[in-house]
Amino acid sequence: MWRKSSFSTGQNDCVEVAATQAGVLVRDSKNREAGFLTVSRNAWAKLLYEIKNSQAS
Repeated sequence: MWRKSSFSTGQNDCVEVAATQAGVLVRDSKNREAGFLTVSRNAWAKLLYEIKNSQAS
């Protein structure tokens, strides 16, 4: 269910995501016990779009 980015270095220093019917769950891999954030699928898609299409400054 939970997965890390393929760009992760294999350590617990990234976020993990899980897709559910409720939306996309996001948690800190260093502090899983702290819980997770739920975002809508549309909000997640927009975030990914903005990240992929942003200009490096």
